[in-house]
Amino acid sequence: MSNFLSEVKDITRIERTAMHSHIQGLGLDDFLEPRNVSQGMVGQKSARKAAGLIVRLIKQGKIAGRGILIAGQPGTGKTALAMAMSHELGEQTPFTSISGSELFSLEMSKTEAMTQAIRKSIGVRVKEMAEVLEGEVVEIRIERPESLEGVRKGKITLKTTDMDSMYEIGNKMMDQLSELGVTSGDVISIQKAGGKVTKLGRSYSRSKDYDILTSNINFVECPSGELQKTKEVVHMISIHDMDVINSYSRGFEKLFLGNTGEIKQEIREKINEQVLLWREEGKADIIPGVLFIDETHMLDIETFSYLNRALEDDLSPILIMASNRGITRIRGTNYKSPHGIPIDLLDRLLIIATKPYEYEDIKHILKIRAEEEDVEIDEEALEMLTNIGVETSLRYAIQLIITSDLVSKKRKGTKVKLNDVRRVYSLFVDVKRSSQFLKEYQKQFMFFENNETEEKEEKEKEDENSILIEDLN
Repeated sequence: MSNFLSEVKDITRIERTAMHSHIQGLGLDDFLEPRNVSQGMVGQKSARKAAGLIVRLIKQGKIAGRGILIAGQPGTGKTALAMAMSHELGEQTPFTSISGSELFSLEMSKTEAMTQAIRKSIGVRVKEMAEVLEGEVVEIRIERPESLEGVRKGKITLKTTDMDSMYEIGNKMMDQLSELGVTSGDVISIQKAGGKVTKLGRSYSRSKDYDILTSNINFVECPSGELQKTKEVVHMISIHDMDVINSYSRGFEKLFLGNTGEIKQEIREKINEQVLLWREEGKADIIPGVLFIDETHMLDIETFSYLNRALEDDLSPILIMASNRGITRIRGTNYKSPHGIPIDLLDRLLIIATKPYEYEDIKHILKIRAEEEDVEIDEEALEMLTNIGVETSLRYAIQLIITSDLVSKKRKGTKVKLNDVRRVYSLFVDVKRSSQFLKEYQKQFMFFENNETEEKEEKEKEDENSILIEDLN
């Protein structure tokens, strides 16, 4: 029983590693020239350079009314490129990511879901003058009740170079101080209106307690003058958040729960008027963010028409779309178009093409992913994984990393060996081998189509595509 409990405890410590957690940026230098391997990005130099130029245009506000399409085969790093662009834009730039298929599974209309996604991608930086307490923490004293029913009482002593004072604090502020890890010697700022606590850094008077060369602690000067002062405070909020807060009596709870429902157009118009008024008065700045739509070919003609119109709006984010389809049918119509996107919308898009990775690029990516997933891998095993990635797909090879590690640990190994990779390669088949298996044993499955029907359909598709290409030319 004790062994079982220890196994359960080990399982609870497992952390999930995201597919693109290793991406930290586009890996460009100051002249927008791509480094071969940098910030988690490998290869795709032309696409990364184009994306870097787009990021610079976004920061300069010179790309209004246009969008970007990242187009390429599956497994060529389209989503990774979009994630890298979001990192380059910084935390202050709103970035919303959705999938084209999401719009058809939400409990609201397609246009409402798209409107909310667009307004989540537009930030408002509100500036206001507020009363704040700013000083170095001398002491935090919290009196805990003997019984659970009692109320905690807290006091905090702050000082500047000219004065010091003691203040009573409530439960909310006690929790904030605890979450931020505020201790004696920290310099903090407290907003008097809302009680929000901001940790500014560590006082220079305490710098002798730390090794400055090895510590990443931010040291600041102890504030001077009065403890209470008037300062400009900046708040960042999306227009969608403002819509929700003003639509319901308990709007903050709605935001927390995520169940916002449909919002009336009248509310949105009032919010737009107020935001534009604040901008004219210099009280706020509008920060156009990025709306990333993956699997764009899953959208239908109605949604494409909506996006076409939305790009012309004054309050419009930067639209980045990704698609791995070639010439295919536009959903909701019988017409075909490149990437499944109508021609009139394609004319508005700057298209970034991604190309299949080469051998060395795949090897670098697999090595980075192995480090990200904390897997030590032998050079021979890495070579085999790279060959598998070239012959099958990069995604399949990446999935074999963690499974090979599990096989290695089962035999009490500390490093993934060649035989571990061979073992998982035999256990989990790729798409090509799965397709071959279906062809050999298709008559034993419940439904199948004979080869003559398949060949006829393929011939019809080729004829249709050739006609379409001639029309486009």
